[in-house]
Amino acid sequence: MVIITNRHEYDKDGPERLKNGRLRLEPPQILVLGFAAVILLGTFLLMLPISTRSGENAGFLNALFTATSAVCVTGLVVVDTGTYWSTFGQAVVMMLIQAGGLGFMTVATMIFMALGKRINLRERLVIQEQLNQYTLQGVVRLTKYIILGTLMIEGIGAILLSIRFVPELGFARGIYYGIFHAVSAFCNAGFDIIGEYRSLTPYVSDFVVSGVVVTLFITGGLGFSVLAEVTQLRRFRRLSLHTKLVLSITGILLALGTVLIFVFEYTNPATLKPLPFAAKVLSSFFHSAAPRTAGFNTLSTADLTNASKFLSIVLMFIGGSPGSTAGGIKTTTAGVLIWTVVSVIKGREDTEIYNRRITKDIIYRSLSVAIISMLLIILTVTILSLTEAASFIEVFFETTSAFGTVGLSLGITPHLSPIGKVMIIITMYAGRVGPLTIAFALAQRQRRSRGKLRYPEEKILVG
Repeated sequence: MVIITNRHEYDKDGPERLKNGRLRLEPPQILVLGFAAVILLGTFLLMLPISTRSGENAGFLNALFTATSAVCVTGLVVVDTGTYWSTFGQAVVMMLIQAGGLGFMTVATMIFMALGKRINLRERLVIQEQLNQYTLQGVVRLTKYIILGTLMIEGIGAILLSIRFVPELGFARGIYYGIFHAVSAFCNAGFDIIGEYRSLTPYVSDFVVSGVVVTLFITGGLGFSVLAEVTQLRRFRRLSLHTKLVLSITGILLALGTVLIFVFEYTNPATLKPLPFAAKVLSSFFHSAAPRTAGFNTLSTADLTNASKFLSIVLMFIGGSPGSTAGGIKTTTAGVLIWTVVSVIKGREDTEIYNRRITKDIIYRSLSVAIISMLLIILTVTILSLTEAASFIEVFFETTSAFGTVGLSLGITPHLSPIGKVMIIITMYAGRVGPLTIAFALAQRQRRSRGKLRYPEEKILVG
């Protein structure tokens, strides 16, 4: 029997069993297994003949890749979502996106509340871990806010997109397209059903479709706690340091990315050059936001300049914000590291952000997350460089997109070898649940190290 209890109820004989002999799992372990269970369920459903337009079995590896990409809200696909999967298969993908974006515990909580079931301590611990909250206080209330807020935002997005799609596709199909792309955008998944791997390139100059989609995935990438705090407090000076840092880093990345993409692609005949000036600005803004885990594109990613491709890799590595539907190392992690470097350059002993001092353990965790993430990307890039018939920039781009749960690709995803597909599946999964596991491991190490002797200090040369 598997149960979850308070983290301090360890048996003397080891952390994996309680005194009564029953197996004990920590909340992060439950999350990891929960995501895996949802992926396997999705794989089974996508392997049903009813899930494909041809009525044939999609095959285990293709179904597993698609289910992993959907649950991890990535958007990388080995088969075209709009033409390969049937309406049933697309509906399965959409539900997997919703479950993966919100988190399976949020979905479970919604079901519990609908059935009138009380959320107990064990379930609150898992919710706390999933939402990256410091305490248990208010986690159920925040979950309710997430559920209602998500339904409202996706509903508004679906209505606005349907207004554009219905005249083009008909009433039923237009509404269906609106709902699918609203869910995919807010959850930062990047899946589309336009067909032929085109994403939103047919709507590059469409301010309604591009504007609504980019607004949805920027909102989804901020984090639910940030959205709740902004709507309640509304004044920047009253916000918490976390929210201030999220908004600041997000604003800087959006502004800087827009300017750089505009400059890099302005004379590129395959991207911005043929477009009117207003569409150039919109596309530049869209592609400064999309690499931070959205996965949609209105310009051909393969035709971008090398400078834009590398900028996209940097943005994909940073990703969105903690507690959101986005991936990457997160904006706050990047912010802490940047401010730490600035503090070192200025000769300050502490890292100070908005007149607040950042504790050493947060700096250490940020550095650890960044380095472990880079090591994972290096390992995957090395393996794919040996197994795939693709250039280094294509492999590097694909790997970073998988880790950041972005979904942008230079076109090599459908041509991956079986080994390549497995490596990308692992990378997508690690990118989605990795930060939780890393944070848990660091917290465990911190608790276990308390009370131990400290060795003498000695200096070494660095830099």
